[in-house]
Amino acid sequence: MRLPRTLLRYPSFRVPVDILFFIACIGLTADVLVPEIFGHGKSKDYALWYWAGQQVLSGGDLYARGGPGQLEFIYLPLPAVLLALPAYFGKIVLYSTLSVINIISWWVAGQLSNAMAGSDRVPSVWLAALPGIVTVTFVFDMFDLGQPNLLLLALMLVGFWWIDHGRPIAAGAMFALATGIKVFPIAVLPYLLWRRRWRVASSLVVFLGIFLFLLPASVRGFQRNIAELGTWYQAMIGSTSEKGFGQRDAQNWSWVNQSIIAVTHRLTRPVNYEQDNPFVEPKYVNVANLDFKTANYVVIAVSLLIGLGFIWVMPAQSNMTPRSNAEELAILLSLMTVASPLARQYYFVWLLFPYTVLIQRAAFDPRPNVRKWTWASLWMAGGLLALSLPVFPKLFQALGNNLAATMLLVIVLVWHMRHPPEHSTQAIRTRPV
Repeated sequence: MRLPRTLLRYPSFRVPVDILFFIACIGLTADVLVPEIFGHGKSKDYALWYWAGQQVLSGGDLYARGGPGQLEFIYLPLPAVLLALPAYFGKIVLYSTLSVINIISWWVAGQLSNAMAGSDRVPSVWLAALPGIVTVTFVFDMFDLGQPNLLLLALMLVGFWWIDHGRPIAAGAMFALATGIKVFPIAVLPYLLWRRRWRVASSLVVFLGIFLFLLPASVRGFQRNIAELGTWYQAMIGSTSEKGFGQRDAQNWSWVNQSIIAVTHRLTRPVNYEQDNPFVEPKYVNVANLDFKTANYVVIAVSLLIGLGFIWVMPAQSNMTPRSNAEELAILLSLMTVASPLARQYYFVWLLFPYTVLIQRAAFDPRPNVRKWTWASLWMAGGLLALSLPVFPKLFQALGNNLAATMLLVIVLVWHMRHPPEHSTQAIRTRPV
């Protein structure tokens, strides 16, 4: 899927929509730095990132227990090692660095999303900016919370861009880096194997070993890094139970989590979706009263059904087109988002790419009726996502409004992939890399 370089550009003060981008970035960065410089300090996850960086610098315990025996830092060692350098210069430098990374990631993700959307037309700057406007609340969460999911999206898109441009080793490195920062992007590996991207998959595995073992060990020491990886695994992977998982039991079954796992459990067994707030009366949305084990079987069945369905709708290698490639990638990123055991509100910033693909279909599809109902579907998905705004009761998030919006986008993407316009049915030549 080789695309003209004109689809990629740097921001310019001569373009009105880019000026809005600069203004938004200034405001979002101010949300991070003003409380730290002039207030009582930036809260959310920023203090944790500074603490983790300082632990690496001082040789302290990265997985110290806090609260009721829970880990303070629940990520792999790699992010802490990467945070150490800016943390050395203090909180302002660290927080500024994270803000700059988010700004670059936002621009890169937006540019690559439009370039990889599989259209035969170049969108106007305003149409190209529309997906970023639609998902701006998720971008705000990236800055406000200090979470790296926007960076992860940019890394994934860079990886797929490099696959299309004959750089499989570099692509695998991008996927490995994303996985080393936050584990859920590892879900791309089965997809790569299914599509016989052997060199990309091999590169992912090799670089993941570097990012998990060699790079942190060069700072923390080999034995200590191995021990810390073991601590992380036992705490995050081996601690799943009826009470919760991943060191945040009260949150992971509650309304804040809209993953397939969490929503299925809330709907199939009596789980208090307000359990993260002990001062609120228990509330439930279950339509069945299954036990924990049986609910897990339902999760497995639903996941298998979705996974097999994805495989079934994928076009054969010989029938792949730039258009179907984009739709397939959009489905993949959507499913990776909700397949993660934890899918909080900010995870859905990954919908930037699916929205971009469908907005271009709604704008450029030669079939008038298809354009109309695609726009209608996008509005419907946007309405579902809007139910997460604080003006609405948490009931909608407990029922999985973001999950429902994501699956609606997936359904529309599947339709477009299976029913392309006649002029786009010519397959492109692809080969496993």
